[in-house]
Amino acid sequence: MHQRSIQHTSVSLTALGFGGSVIGNLYRLTPAADAAAAVDAAWEAGLRYFDTAPHYGLGLSERRLGAALRDRPRDEYVVSSKVGRLLVPNEAPRGVDSEGFVVRDDLRRQWDFSRDGVLRSIEDTLQRTGLDRLDIVYLHDPDDHWRQAADEAMPALAELRDQGMIGAIGAGMNQSAMLARFLRETAADVVMLAGRYTLLDQSALDDVLPAAAELGKSVVAAGVFNSGLLSRDQPAEGMKHDYQDAPPELVARALAIARVCEAHGTTLPAAAISFPTTHPSVINVTLGMRDRAQVTQNVELQRSAVPGALWDDLRCHGLIRPDVLTTGSTQGTAERPAPDGRFAAHDGTHGGSSRCR
Repeated sequence: MHQRSIQHTSVSLTALGFGGSVIGNLYRLTPAADAAAAVDAAWEAGLRYFDTAPHYGLGLSERRLGAALRDRPRDEYVVSSKVGRLLVPNEAPRGVDSEGFVVRDDLRRQWDFSRDGVLRSIEDTLQRTGLDRLDIVYLHDPDDHWRQAADEAMPALAELRDQGMIGAIGAGMNQSAMLARFLRETAADVVMLAGRYTLLDQSALDDVLPAAAELGKSVVAAGVFNSGLLSRDQPAEGMKHDYQDAPPELVARALAIARVCEAHGTTLPAAAISFPTTHPSVINVTLGMRDRAQVTQNVELQRSAVPGALWDDLRCHGLIRPDVLTTGSTQGTAERPAPDGRFAAHDGTHGGSSRCR
């Protein structure tokens, strides 16, 4: 599978990454055998980037991922995990985790972006995974902790990176504005952007993507299905958008995008996976994969051809922003960014042009 480097580092990622949240029992139980088979299938398909976090199943994802990778050649794959939530004993357990994972709550999460908290979190992750190192470490959801994350956590990570103990550092969030600040104001190399550069939400064009392009830094795209609404050929009422039931107007918009995809000989999920890579700063799309069947399906979707003309047509119909990069990742020649990192719209590609298909 094709690989691209995190700029200014020695770390390279395959085009598709394995997201480990669901093997931490996100929303429902995932049998251990299914989790192991998912990692096996990903490896067989050529995926070499695996992402996890202490938050995912209170350490279950890290344990399962480490067990599945432990006997594979260590220099042949990249693992990222995250810091900011320490796992500590839960003094008042109720039996099951309260943050969406179907696991016992003998542990609880404790926010900590201090230097000591970062070092402890990394050490705990290495113990849970059984790995000798982490290749990438992200600050995890520091939305309410900017000052400590920027002043303590990121310098601690930068020191480890500069000592050669970590290959790349950054932050992972569901918002784009603070990620832009991390790129501009800290030593971050890469950010994991969840759900803010998708077929339904291109708000990252206002901040983090221009910052990445201007500074020569890299973006990993996650949450490209916006919690599920873009994951099927035909969206339906009751599907999730950003962890909530999708409102009717968003379902209608997703259906309209699906119809344009069908007219171009592709599907909504395939387009959803391909879309973020139309921006040159996006080097990888990472998807949650629960079992072998999901891995096979996601790999097939990622490898399917998505014509570059689709993006023109979606812009023409007003279904994506006019400043979205016109040409797709599989066809055509990409536009070059202006000095501020933004991309200019081509004349006649939106606003009801007769070019609409």
